Amino acid sequence: MPELPEVEVTRLGLAPHLEGRVVDQAVCRRDGLRWPFPERLTERLAGQRILHTGRRGKYLLIHFAHGTLILHLGMSGHLRVLPAGIAPKKHDHFDLVVNGPDGCQVLRLHDPRRFGAVLWHGKDEGELGEHPLLRGLGVEPLEEQFSGALLYRQTRRRGAAIKQVLLAGDIVVGVGNIYACESLFRAGIDPTTPASRIGRVRYEKLAAAIRDILAAAIVQGGSTLRDFLAVNGQSGYFQQTYFVYDRAGVPCRNCGAAVRQIKQGQRSTFYCAHCQR
Repeated sequence: MPELPEVEVTRLGLAPHLEGRVVDQAVCRRDGLRWPFPERLTERLAGQRILHTGRRGKYLLIHFAHGTLILHLGMSGHLRVLPAGIAPKKHDHFDLVVNGPDGCQVLRLHDPRRFGAVLWHGKDEGELGEHPLLRGLGVEPLEEQFSGALLYRQTRRRGAAIKQVLLAGDIVVGVGNIYACESLFRAGIDPTTPASRIGRVRYEKLAAAIRDILAAAIVQGGSTLRDFLAVNGQSGYFQQTYFVYDRAGVPCRNCGAAVRQIKQGQRSTFYCAHCQR
């Protein structure tokens, strides 16, 4: 599943092709993906100017004066910007056709497993942050509000393993499985440690690790393990720098001990038992 860096890489690639442009039409090629497509979506968007793009966790946001289009890439989706007139392929489920100074372009959502989403939140529905999918999300890890002190305060009564607390998304949002594993390794924290047993100093190390790793992944175009592609069709290459994720049985880059793999909440966790205590 694309995680925060992959979604931010997508947003950065989309912004110059969308911001300030006028929507010609929206094309839905099925009834919906994970949820039904919004009713009258083409009518809502045709002729409207895109003000700017944004991101909340793993959700892409395309802002208009009268509301926001919310996109999610699901398990295997990606967005491409293409010249107008290119015929859709199988699993190309949604197009946003936009006009600009250099003619028409198409933002196309490709989602083979159909776990993605195309949703609409109108201005008349209240603040965007109150949308049911966004309401319970934690702070953004690359913004100033995120800190080790925040992690420490919010975990005093959390007995679940720290890896699971990071994935829950209600304290800090967007730290998915890959980057949780890598961040815990860099901070030297065993992923099975109960969150409430980790002290303030170690949380400061973890917060710094999360910020640094996510920022580095964005610079390197995210991780491409299976399906993820940037809007220009290029793969990310952060996966070439992994220390533990998907390296079970391989010697740790720091100490040489074999990287271990366990299951936590039906997700694979990779860690070094020697470096992470």
